[in-house]
Amino acid sequence: IVQIESRASNTASKADQWVAVRPGTEPAFALGLAHVIIKEVLYNKEFVENHTFGFNDWTSSNGRQHMGFKTLVMQKYSPSKVASLTGIDPGLIEKLARQFARARSPIAIFGRGKGLLNGSIYEFMAVHSLNALVGNINMPGGVLVYDPLPLNKLPDFEADPIAESGLGNPRLDQADTKQYPFAASLVSNLAHAILEATNSPIDTLLVFGANPVFTEPDGGLFYRAIKKIPFVVSFSPFRDETAQMADLILPDHTYLEKTDEIIWPLTLQYPFYGLSRPAVEPIYQTKNVGDSVLELAKALEEPVASAFPWNSYEEVLKERARGLFESGGGLVSYDPKTPAWELLKRGTLPEPEYNSFDEMWEAIRSSGMWYRPSHRFKSWAKLFKTPTGKFEFFSTQIQLAIEEYAQGSDNPLTTLKKMGIKVKGDEAFLPHQEEPLLPGQFSKFPLVLVPYEMINLSDSWVPSPPFLSKTWLDNQLLKKDSFVEIHPQTARKYGLKGGDSVIIETPSAKARVRVTLFEGAMPGCIFVPRGFGHFAYDEFLRGKGINVNHLVTPQKDALSGLAAWWATPARIRKSV
Repeated sequence: IVQIESRASNTASKADQWVAVRPGTEPAFALGLAHVIIKEVLYNKEFVENHTFGFNDWTSSNGRQHMGFKTLVMQKYSPSKVASLTGIDPGLIEKLARQFARARSPIAIFGRGKGLLNGSIYEFMAVHSLNALVGNINMPGGVLVYDPLPLNKLPDFEADPIAESGLGNPRLDQADTKQYPFAASLVSNLAHAILEATNSPIDTLLVFGANPVFTEPDGGLFYRAIKKIPFVVSFSPFRDETAQMADLILPDHTYLEKTDEIIWPLTLQYPFYGLSRPAVEPIYQTKNVGDSVLELAKALEEPVASAFPWNSYEEVLKERARGLFESGGGLVSYDPKTPAWELLKRGTLPEPEYNSFDEMWEAIRSSGMWYRPSHRFKSWAKLFKTPTGKFEFFSTQIQLAIEEYAQGSDNPLTTLKKMGIKVKGDEAFLPHQEEPLLPGQFSKFPLVLVPYEMINLSDSWVPSPPFLSKTWLDNQLLKKDSFVEIHPQTARKYGLKGGDSVIIETPSAKARVRVTLFEGAMPGCIFVPRGFGHFAYDEFLRGKGINVNHLVTPQKDALSGLAAWWATPARIRKSV
């Protein structure tokens, strides 16, 4: 296991090797490995030639020549060039590339921390290209590609005039538009749209399973936006920051009190559907949020009420689960003598343990699960849902999206600049390194702030249980003070020592923290944990430390429009 990140995290400490790249230069590092693999012909020729597109230069149907992945990588990502950007020795890049290519079952995984926050599409493409080079896609021990879980779609409904009028308006967050075709939602864009308008374009906001006032970055952007919305309804079971600012709270059950579906948890290598059942009776006068929505719908005039024909939220879940039955075989019980990974190796569809849909549903209600430990390994004919039907080094989907956005423009370079893409020509459709933020790049903010996640501290909308506070170290939180991790070399440069009270300032905000010296912090970077700094909840969380999300000035990913969290220009000074 080789961990690539700028901080010595728990994972880095448990890995066989830790490679400390400068934050944001991970795409270049991955492409540096690809350079060596291609140059020394260590890649899987059979897979690359038969199941990929855009590896070599190619000619389109209109006769235009296009650059391939191989040309780009060989021209721009030699180990020496990558070393100057990432800070990693060229010899180590070459060594790791050979080890990766010659491993029995190598796999490259993109993402940072817990893997739940946004990143760069180009970075993900760069890392994933390594899996394609070694042909470890749809192979045992490799990247497995599945279709989505086959849940039944809810029936279509008749839109009333109010719905038709609303659906006719452009999306405020610009997601799934020509500018951001690969995004499902963009909360930061929504907040900007609200703040930039004279009057809020939204008159009612419903918040389900989220706490954007706390979790969103950029100096309390959503905190300011929510103040402009006339009517806010929170369905949170907790007294969180967003609920505290709401006009009405219709509290959901907690997860221990409710029935809900669990859709294929991350990292599970086979299709899985779970059904949670209440472990305890609701303690307070709460209601399952699904039932609240159904009651609200029935209180409205037609055709809204008819669009929600179910009497309970569990009936909705049952309707969705019908798709599992119609898709074929699946298991609804678990035998420890034949674990799922053993069944997975067989590659055959398991015989269903039920004869009817109702029988399957009752079994799911009892066992809490439906799963299909089956996979067709070494099958690529219909695997890749791309225009070419192959793994695309050269993304024709990105090409089509950018060309559609550019319609009416005579200058392709202008289009790329509008989208925030800094490269030219075909490079925009290939994995590449966008310009990273490096220490010392800005004289006013010479450091790079990197937020990090802790396994024993929740940084999502769900709060940390009180007993977890006993596991936080005194150099992470001491009484009400958060700590910033600084390499001793950086601390000496700024005249700082362990325990000093300092002010961190970014373009978004500033906050007071204390210093902890850490050899595992990259020089020129400062690291602050996510999850502290609540102004809501109870005495165990409220007022403890700072919310680093408000310090983060996110870089916007050009293709998705999502906020990339992992590098914010910053400066630090002693607190007076």
